[in-house]
Amino acid sequence: MIFIIVNVVFCLSFLVFAYLNLNDIDWYLWVPIYVAVAACCGLAVFGKYYPSVYLGLIAFYLIYAVILFFAKDGVRDWIVKYKQPSLVETMQAEKPFIENTREFFGLLIISAALIIDYLVVMHV
Repeated sequence: MIFIIVNVVFCLSFLVFAYLNLNDIDWYLWVPIYVAVAACCGLAVFGKYYPSVYLGLIAFYLIYAVILFFAKDGVRDWIVKYKQPSLVETMQAEKPFIENTREFFGLLIISAALIIDYLVVMHV
């Protein structure tokens, strides 16, 4: 039962995140990213599991996260060059590192959701 509730929360949350990204400059990338993971979580609620899809998406998301980590004005620069200033003072990404760093953490969150589902499915 907990698995179903968690996946409903994940699914709805990721759909909201996809909606919020519709006005972003790179919406064509982020809307499908969030919709894909929302679909996986939504299908899991109904007992539909696709472990190979989970693994493919996890690989894509984590590779993209590594790219954002090492990108110019990415997470590494946020830590080393900019000394970790707040990422949540405003919703506007006014400083160059904010967008990449927020996207990095978003990718980690959605990867974690898929990893949780994958591990649960493989042990069912």
